[in-house]
Amino acid sequence: MVKVWDPVVRIFHWSLVCAFFIAYIIDDDFLNLHVWAGYMVLTLVFLRVLWGFIGTKHARFSDFIYSRQTIKQFLLDTLSLRAPRYLGHNPAGGAMIILLILALLLTSVSGLAVYAAEETAGPLAGMFTGVGEFWSEVFEELHEFFANLTVFLVLLHVTGVVIESIIHRENLIGAMWHGYKRKTD
Repeated sequence: MVKVWDPVVRIFHWSLVCAFFIAYIIDDDFLNLHVWAGYMVLTLVFLRVLWGFIGTKHARFSDFIYSRQTIKQFLLDTLSLRAPRYLGHNPAGGAMIILLILALLLTSVSGLAVYAAEETAGPLAGMFTGVGEFWSEVFEELHEFFANLTVFLVLLHVTGVVIESIIHRENLIGAMWHGYKRKTD
C-alpha cells in the first residue's frame, strides 16, 4: 500500500461533501445555516485551488489535468472495461475535479448575489442591493441551476468512482477515507 491522498485532500473532500449537502438540503429554510454552509463551500474551494498548486504530488493540478483527447480515450477505455489504472486521479476524475470546482464557484458566487439582492447582506451587498425583483430572480435561478448542476456532477463522480472501483477491484471510497491505495495491480 502507498499513501496517495494526504490529510488536506481527504479532510477537504469530506468537509465539502457535508457543507454542500447541508446547504443544498436545508435550502433557505434555515437561511443562516444555508449561508454559513455556503461560505464554508467557498472557503474550501479556494483552499483546494491553492492546494492544487502547492500541495502533495497527487493533489496538484499538474498531476491530473489531461488533454481532451486523453480524457476521451480514457472514457472509451472505461466503457470497454479496459481503462488503465492510475495511482492518483485518472483523466476523467481530473476533469471532474475541475468541473466541480467551477460549478461550486458559480453556485457560491450566485448565492452571494442572491443573499445581497434579497437580504441586503454578505460581501456583495454593496454591489447588488436594490437591483430589483427581476435581477433578484435571475440570481436565484442561476443559483438553483448551478446547485443542481453540482448535484448532477456529484452523481456522475460517484458513478465513475464505483465503476473504477469495480474495474480495478479497488475501494476508491475507502482510499479517500484512509489515504492509501495499492501500489501496483
